[in-house]
Amino acid sequence: MELKINQQIKKFNAESLSVQSLLDLEIPNKQNGIAVAINNTVVPRINWNQHLVQETDEILIISATQGG
Repeated sequence: MELKINQQIKKFNAESLSVQSLLDLEIPNKQNGIAVAINNTVVPRINWNQHLVQETDEILIISATQGG
């Protein structure tokens, strides 16, 4: 499976991935304070295990930062 994540093409050895599975592969230790948008729509954290990503999806992983 080939996915576009944060404007970069990445390949995965899986036929289907949930949002949570994708995050476990991409950022296994930094999942607090993040949001995921697929095709410009935010996927609520409660749906990460059920929401499957498709090869045509544009995925944006956003990390919260502190600053002022």
